[in-house]
Amino acid sequence: MDTKLLQILVCPVTKGPLIYNKSTNELISKSARLAYPIRDGIPVMLEDEARKIAEDEEIA
Repeated sequence: MDTKLLQILVCPVTKGPLIYNKSTNELISKSARLAYPIRDGIPVMLEDEARKIAEDEEIA
């Protein structure tokens, strides 16, 4: 993931920062507890496409 792109992107729900999770290839929004997938190198920043992070799941 390009670090410059990561600095620009924000969570579309909370407008907060995102964290790149290399092992799952997702962008994580801690405040929204959502994980946005990265497909073919392109972040899919749609709430409907995001995976909800369970309460007991640790956020990187």
